[in-house]
Amino acid sequence: MSFLECRELVKTFADGTRAVQGIDLHCGEGEFAVLLGPSGCGKTTTLRMVAGLEKPTAGQIVLAGEDITDCSPAERDVGFAFQFYALYPHLKVEDNIGFPLESMGLNRQERRQRVADIVERLGLGALVGRYPRQLSGGDQQRVALARAMVRRPQIYLMDEPLGTLDAGLRLEMREMIRAQQLDAGIATLYVTHDQEEAMSLADQVVVMDEGRIRQSGAAALVYDQPADLFVAHFIGSPSMNFITGEIREDCFVAPGLVWPLAEPMRPGSATLGVRPEFVRPAVKGRLRAEVVRDEYQGACRYIHLQAECGRLVMRMADREGVAVGAALGLDFVRVLLFDPASGKRL
Repeated sequence: MSFLECRELVKTFADGTRAVQGIDLHCGEGEFAVLLGPSGCGKTTTLRMVAGLEKPTAGQIVLAGEDITDCSPAERDVGFAFQFYALYPHLKVEDNIGFPLESMGLNRQERRQRVADIVERLGLGALVGRYPRQLSGGDQQRVALARAMVRRPQIYLMDEPLGTLDAGLRLEMREMIRAQQLDAGIATLYVTHDQEEAMSLADQVVVMDEGRIRQSGAAALVYDQPADLFVAHFIGSPSMNFITGEIREDCFVAPGLVWPLAEPMRPGSATLGVRPEFVRPAVKGRLRAEVVRDEYQGACRYIHLQAECGRLVMRMADREGVAVGAALGLDFVRVLLFDPASGKRL
């Protein structure tokens, strides 16, 4: 049974923009679900509806078996962490963290104990007497997360909480958030446009585009078995390679390429997709290509290729690289086929 359910959820703004278009979203108890997608896809609007900051145009939101669709934010047992820290500048760290507990009616002793517990868990002991202006960006975000967690809500809601931090701090905070969430066992709905962040954190990745859910599932499922061309293109860096062609006589056929299929498929137009790590050099490869750029990435290289069927990228672990202008034979380890009209995986 889902701990959080959004049923046929719709949000249409006053100007007619339909930001969320009838989605069904499920998050299990203790599960870390990540809403992933490009800017404007509806992920933050969905999060704000769960928080009660936006009222759905249609649909239902159920949390722990209770319909909270029409409840005010104060009536929902949620902890919200924003992209921008939104700390109270006139309150010290300790008071910022404990502020939500006052509205819950907890006595002073219990408030102090809860604040002390979360301060210890997040390593904020040296900062409790400081004001927000005296903190680094990473420390401010830790305080904001502590404030969301101290309430021990039924669910954490996080809207790109690491978006303003540099790469090193993002990695550190990412590990901290996941460790604390696992320790607390509290369901979490997390918004990001950063696929690396999503893949490393999530029990469930929910890929959104244009107000709809394109696919949801474990990170490995979404990466290895994308439901459509959008997911295949959006997930992965560099993106999946796509070759336009057709299925003919149990083969995928494109300029300069004839690829035999593992099983018979209906003839017609098709798009072949292959991830860069599944493109391999081969002396007697089925495809010939010329190296146009060798992009060094430290642990690997991205080899950009021009073939008769179009541009491709190959990921290689070889530190020696490949000379620009060199001709290579190529083979594919694993391919996917898509219907170019509907975008669906075949």
